[in-house]
Amino acid sequence: MAARAKRAKVEDGSELSPLQSFLQWCDGVGLELSSKVCVSKEGTVAEYGMLAKDDIEEGEVLFTIPRSALLHQGTTKVSTLLEKEQSSLQNSSGWVPLLLALLYEYTSSQSHWKAYLSLWTDFKTLDHPMFWSKEERGRLLKGTGVLEAVDRDLANIQREYTDVVLPFMTRHPDLWNPGTHTLDLYTQLVAFVMAYSFQEPQDEEDEDEEEEEKPPNPPMMVPMADMLNHVSNHNANLEFTQDSLKMVCVRPIHKGQEVFNTYGQIANWQLLHMYGFTEPCSSNSNDTADIPVTNLYEAAARGAQSDLDRQLVEEQWEVLCQIMEEKAAFVFGKQGCLTDTELHTALKVLCMSKEELSEFKDNEGWEEDDEDDEKISLALSNEGLPELKASWKRLIYEAAFLTLRSYGDGEDEEKVMDVDRALMEDKAALAGLSCRQWKALQVRYGQKSILHGLMELTKS
Repeated sequence: MAARAKRAKVEDGSELSPLQSFLQWCDGVGLELSSKVCVSKEGTVAEYGMLAKDDIEEGEVLFTIPRSALLHQGTTKVSTLLEKEQSSLQNSSGWVPLLLALLYEYTSSQSHWKAYLSLWTDFKTLDHPMFWSKEERGRLLKGTGVLEAVDRDLANIQREYTDVVLPFMTRHPDLWNPGTHTLDLYTQLVAFVMAYSFQEPQDEEDEDEEEEEKPPNPPMMVPMADMLNHVSNHNANLEFTQDSLKMVCVRPIHKGQEVFNTYGQIANWQLLHMYGFTEPCSSNSNDTADIPVTNLYEAAARGAQSDLDRQLVEEQWEVLCQIMEEKAAFVFGKQGCLTDTELHTALKVLCMSKEELSEFKDNEGWEEDDEDDEKISLALSNEGLPELKASWKRLIYEAAFLTLRSYGDGEDEEKVMDVDRALMEDKAALAGLSCRQWKALQVRYGQKSILHGLMELTKS
């Protein structure tokens, strides 16, 4: 496999920086960049970002990317082979064709995208928790849901590489070399795709077709668009057209401000898991905390006063497990429950009398429910929670309590809260945190605050 080419030089003999080479490449592929913005490493929240050089009005196009400049399984030099052998590349993630394209293009000195991919010389800027030690993940992210997500990812990556990618590369030694295209590089490229790729939305016409749900479009790399950083309160948005992709200003941006895209309505634990960063928990309006359905069951079991009560809870739980998965969780945001229909169902089942449960079983479910989705949503919002039945509030309170305790080592919920609250309120201590410690704190404290608030709303 050829070594990566040396950097291009300018007229005075000095080497172009990776960013200069990339911008030169953008000109060559027909990417149109507005004169009102610039890509910079200074004054942005991450290594790269985009800044406004002038005031920008809503609706203005910041840059336009021709589809020929996108990097995906249909544009890579090895696209014909990937298309021909697509049946052997089937996998649950749907990412293998793009990852094989990236393995090839990233290590090819002749790659059409060399200047773009050279912005990431060694992927050291990727700081997903999958690259932290297991001990560090466990110490900083216990209870947040990130540990389980990372363990699943690493197991899937190992299996995918061993079962699908390695046999494919072995069949094509002229293009791939397991000595160069290692599991480590593959894992880094998975994180690269997680953090920087885009997926084109399905056509609205396709969405209207109820017959067979189409799989999501495969991910693709979108040079320049991936330079923009994310905040929930963003000021730009990527639009897809037949010939190009356009980054469009969605609210006024003042000179000197950073241009922010949005990756969607994403909680901090998901931002850290998928992208390797977090927002300050106070400013992420999309932050969430999960309460496992098993904690709701445990809360019900704790309230059982007699053997008959305990038997009833077991029967309720058996019925509930037929309705939802045992690994399910209820998602709470800053304004209330986001999975309100599911929580409403679980509360109804776990608060049934023996007669109601028997009738439910006989009828194989409820008769026509007269409670509409809007009423349920309101009842399980922050405004409605204090007005719930006492039995429902007790279950939610106890389940939140059990979830909050899972962040610590057996401490009560106040101690679990106090540790991170003290850190958040101590500016000197905050300033002394490492980058990973700070990000993990935003995840933990954001989730704990939601759970603590939920307990306040449902306490008797």
